[in-house]
Amino acid sequence: MIELVTTRKLQLLSGRTHPALAEAIAADLDVPLADPKLVDFANGEIRPRFADSVRGADVFVLQSHGRTPGRSVNDSLVEHWIMIDAAKRASAKRITAVCPYYGYSRQDRKSKSREPITARMVADFFRAAGADRIISVDLHAGQIQGFFDGPVDHLTATPLLTDYLRTHAPSGDFVMVSPDTGRSKVAEQAARFAGEQVDVASVYKRRAKDVVNQVEALDVMGDVEGRHCVLIDDMIDTAGTICAAADLLMEKGATEVWAMCTHAVLSDPAVDRLKNSVISRVVVTDTLPLPPEKQIDKLEVVSVASIFAEAIDAVFCDRSVSEIFGGENQT
Repeated sequence: MIELVTTRKLQLLSGRTHPALAEAIAADLDVPLADPKLVDFANGEIRPRFADSVRGADVFVLQSHGRTPGRSVNDSLVEHWIMIDAAKRASAKRITAVCPYYGYSRQDRKSKSREPITARMVADFFRAAGADRIISVDLHAGQIQGFFDGPVDHLTATPLLTDYLRTHAPSGDFVMVSPDTGRSKVAEQAARFAGEQVDVASVYKRRAKDVVNQVEALDVMGDVEGRHCVLIDDMIDTAGTICAAADLLMEKGATEVWAMCTHAVLSDPAVDRLKNSVISRVVVTDTLPLPPEKQIDKLEVVSVASIFAEAIDAVFCDRSVSEIFGGENQT
């Protein structure tokens, strides 16, 4: 009779978009970061050849779908898919795509005729590549969880941001503000994490028709006069929405305005807009790499490494991920 004792092995691999975050997650998990041995050929094609065996392992392939010098969002995605395919063909037992920032998340529906739903296509490609599940944080739209034919663990960085707020806000009398009505649930969730007495307000905005990255803040719903206002959103891209909202809050009598977000995309001209804005502090997480030219004085970075490490450990040990956030990650 042959008696087998199975051993479970966690293997963490990372693409090249955000190695610093991958190293921080590996340190929190107390596991080595495996070497994918990624090679760029002369024609631009990518090839990984993992240094270690992944046969029978629970493999977590981490890649944030951001832009870095010489590499586009599309490069990050293709590299992610190819690494997953390599793990599948190397007989990994289970493969989890870890996406701190999920690429094309804003293309989650058709807003005009003849447009794609690219967020769904990205999910389809993950499944085709061989991913069994996805872990991401603060998706732009909750319905993206339903685009993937398999489990999706949706994390939230709101507890990290509100912890920072409780520690550093000069006064306990602050109000969480949504920069537009569509993100009001984000502000409400942040208020719940921040404390029972925290008020919520919302800015009503209008986006210019057929013009991208141009918005006009029209009015504020809620009491902000004489208050420390904290604008919170899932991302800051060109900073047009957040800066227009901050100007309006100051016009309505706010004493100070901070901005908080999970994903610091910071496409041009975001850095200049934030530098010259009435916003006194911008608090972001490290889901995307921040080159030195984007690290302005008023910018503070909070790491999401701990929540990703907790989620990866929970998945590996077959424990609940939502319990990490008290169920608030689903709201």
